[in-house]
Amino acid sequence: MKISRAIKEFLRHNTVSKGYSPLTLRNYTMYLARFQTWCDQNNLENVTQITAEDVEEFQMYLRGSERSPSPKTQNYYLIAIRSLLKYLAKKDVEGVLSSEKITLAKTASRQVIFVENDEIEKIRSVVDTSTTSGKRDLAIISILFSTGLRIAELVKLKREQVIAKSEFSIKGKGGKVRPVFLTERAQKDLKNYLLSRKDSNSYLFIRHHRKPELDNAVKPLTARTIQRLITVYAKACDINKPVTPHKLRHGFATELLRSGADLRSVQALLGHSSITTTQAYTHVTDRSLREAHKKFHSDNTPKEPASS
Repeated sequence: MKISRAIKEFLRHNTVSKGYSPLTLRNYTMYLARFQTWCDQNNLENVTQITAEDVEEFQMYLRGSERSPSPKTQNYYLIAIRSLLKYLAKKDVEGVLSSEKITLAKTASRQVIFVENDEIEKIRSVVDTSTTSGKRDLAIISILFSTGLRIAELVKLKREQVIAKSEFSIKGKGGKVRPVFLTERAQKDLKNYLLSRKDSNSYLFIRHHRKPELDNAVKPLTARTIQRLITVYAKACDINKPVTPHKLRHGFATELLRSGADLRSVQALLGHSSITTTQAYTHVTDRSLREAHKKFHSDNTPKEPASS
């Protein structure tokens, strides 16, 4: 099978059967297109010609290119190639390189940056809730921090999904359905926002105009718009670190783990397909435990020598 045909079939399979998000599909398309171009330049036409050494050569090519991708991004290329090979193996294409032969490069441990509870309170305090837009923004902040939703999941929410509910279901990455639970404060903020709306737009979070009738046909807020408004609020209360919707998601996970939630439950609530991804948050909670151990364990407290 030609490499070009294999890639085309693989991408079509992921679109139809896997339920990958448009962003994931776009990235896979980009990574594999670059790999195919490299294969063409190196006279590799058939999938059976690809060897582990070829993949290593491709990785060296990436490192030496003018705009060399970061080690993390280089691994994304390799993951895309591995996924392609796994797909071909499942289709019983003979003579294809085993995906297990491709090893990822070691990268520096990812430091999780998250938003603390007191920082959330600061952000909430600068939101002007006298307007419908302000009530909307407060509801967005509240929902992101209390549910751990991805920004792409948030912008797709419809009013009928959440109205007068403490929990609902969403379809996340890979088409996986998971439950989402709203805290009492998130429910209250959401209710205040919805009561202030005079439009019939089905989307939960939209841009509001002075004339409510104009809101009926507008599209939902974009991920970029929500990222921008959260950044503006964070700067307004002098939080000196990047605050994004994803950092609120990190804060949600960290809060759960600090409060004693088990890793599998957090994995399910975040919608992670692999628990390895969720384990990144344990570095933060491990540090908290270490500080508690140092502060409270008796062996860490200097003792006065017994008087003779």
